Amino acid sequence: MSEGPSTSDPSVPPSVPLLGDPLPRRRLTAAPAEGGLIKQRPGDFLVEELPLYAARGEGEHLYLRIRKTNVSHSELMGVLRRHYGVRETAIGFAGMKDKLAVTEQTISVHLPGRPEGDPPQHPRILVLDAARHENKLRRGHLAGNHFAIRIRQIDPTRAPSILRQLRALSDGGIPDYFGYQRFGYRRNGHRLGLCVLAEAWEALLAELLGASGSPFPAHQRERREAFDAGRIEESATLWMPGDRPERAAMSALVRGADPRAAVAAIDETTRSFWVSALQSYVFNRVVDRRIDEGALDRLVEGDLAWKHDSRACFAVSAALAEDAATLERLRRFEISPSGPLPGPGMTRPTGRAAAIEAAALAETGLAERHFDHLPFRTQGMRRPLRVQLSNVEAEGGFDEHGPFVRVAFDLPRGAYATVVLRELIGAGAEGAEQEERA
Repeated sequence: MSEGPSTSDPSVPPSVPLLGDPLPRRRLTAAPAEGGLIKQRPGDFLVEELPLYAARGEGEHLYLRIRKTNVSHSELMGVLRRHYGVRETAIGFAGMKDKLAVTEQTISVHLPGRPEGDPPQHPRILVLDAARHENKLRRGHLAGNHFAIRIRQIDPTRAPSILRQLRALSDGGIPDYFGYQRFGYRRNGHRLGLCVLAEAWEALLAELLGASGSPFPAHQRERREAFDAGRIEESATLWMPGDRPERAAMSALVRGADPRAAVAAIDETTRSFWVSALQSYVFNRVVDRRIDEGALDRLVEGDLAWKHDSRACFAVSAALAEDAATLERLRRFEISPSGPLPGPGMTRPTGRAAAIEAAALAETGLAERHFDHLPFRTQGMRRPLRVQLSNVEAEGGFDEHGPFVRVAFDLPRGAYATVVLRELIGAGAEGAEQEERA
């Protein structure tokens, strides 16, 4: 792997701050991490999407219940796009699921006036059910996810200890950190997002395609060094089908496009995801500070409290933060403090809460001005600083691959199982699946 960018990195103009690692930095659990590894094979990581509603049986959209094994989201989209002869915008989904896993989820395909025909045939994609519905499935249209995960390289007799930790986390909630999946296989989505906001097109291409930026898989070195040396056509031939953003930008450069046009050739969904990753990076740093202050599960003056049932916020005064009824609502997990996904449409806290968020933002080298004008209809929003873990289980065992501890739990939409696992096993849950695209 290459080294990350340094302060002398010539690809980063002075107007673009150099951003640090976006991953969570704190654990709530006081006990030492148990150790162990996840995602040693797809069958060790099972995810079942819990639907928000059922298809009604009629309408222009075909709802497919799909089980995929070791298939990335982009590969799934490609299979469905080609099979049904539609653009990717015709396909809807509630959330993107892990690649190195066995996952079940619902996907919608817009087929107005068309019969659905036979389901796609793929060795690692199985259609379990199909029904019609009136509306396209949108991001966030799910109740949550159920996870069943086998932790390897761990003593199975540690299962009772892990179960106690899971129950404690279930009582108080887990940090609503964004996990490593949010930032891409190179953990640099936030850096690319900042380049989009700063309109630093040359810097973005250097980070995306070159060898001087964030760490990258060793097998990509030849293509990246060819790009850095100006051998554009040579570099373009070395990127693989799974490298969709890279191939789109390289194809534009081969045609003679300038850096701005080359970035514009990358699909809007990807560029929007990079901007979201930058917002997520700021949010993670706020979670760090709230944990440091012991204020993840309590409100401080100026907070915007998140109502878990309606996903709305209300302002909190110093008196309200200490009110007995408020404390009881926190205990019952009706409300939680919220943090920023910064943007012009986001309601801002005041007082102590605002000071915490300002300090976290300053730590990143960013400023509010970086989020004054967001593209792609992104406006910013609040997100709860903690979420509730439910239906927890843990048991030890052995199979043909050796010993394991199996854990299972439910999480609400938008929460990351790897954040839960990080509380239990530590670093083995982070970067366990850095996809090295072949």
